[in-house]
Amino acid sequence: MGLQERIEQVEERIHQVCERSGRKREDIQLVAVTKYVSVAKTAEVLDAGLLHLGENRWQNAEDKWNQLHERGVWHFIGHLQTNKVKDVIGKFEYIHSLDRLSLAKEIQKKASSMDIRVKVLVQVNISGEESKYGLPPEQVDSFFESIASFSNLEVVGLMTMAPEVDDAEMTRPVFRGLRELKDNINNRGLTTNPLTHLSMGMSGDFEIAIQEGATFVRLGSILVGKEED
Repeated sequence: MGLQERIEQVEERIHQVCERSGRKREDIQLVAVTKYVSVAKTAEVLDAGLLHLGENRWQNAEDKWNQLHERGVWHFIGHLQTNKVKDVIGKFEYIHSLDRLSLAKEIQKKASSMDIRVKVLVQVNISGEESKYGLPPEQVDSFFESIASFSNLEVVGLMTMAPEVDDAEMTRPVFRGLRELKDNINNRGLTTNPLTHLSMGMSGDFEIAIQEGATFVRLGSILVGKEED
């Protein structure tokens, strides 16, 4: 199946779920996860009009970013090691995986030295799986208090990853939990500006995530395909 056909199929599914759930299509942004494909394939993705690209390791992203960075909006969606912050800051418009105070301090330090603000999403481990990164929900309040003075961080939303399950419906409580957490934070005014984004939903469960309020859905093989396609 060609790239354009995959895009059309995904778009059709998004439009259908928007109709069923009363969402507006323009409120949902597709992030094409290009971490497993080459520079050439990533260029094809951009040519097809998918301008938001997701990468999870700088080692995999470096060549693509160096050749194509002027063309897209780059999202860092993977676990970010503190010693890799220097490689990522100033290159990726969004960092989806802020999950600890030491990382927030390093991003603040680097962004301050560059005199830039970095858009970040706080990763929350709603499912409680030990294999998942992210703050436990009960630690989110104190984390926001700890980073309140970090003026070079622009916290725009929350991110989570759902368990891998055979029945996508089983992911709904995780996505709903993240939306309820965002609403709770906004209702109590814990952040300088209201949180607007929910980064949640991947190839196997993005329709449920959209129903529950996702604004960024991170789609890899179902959208981009694999290198042999």
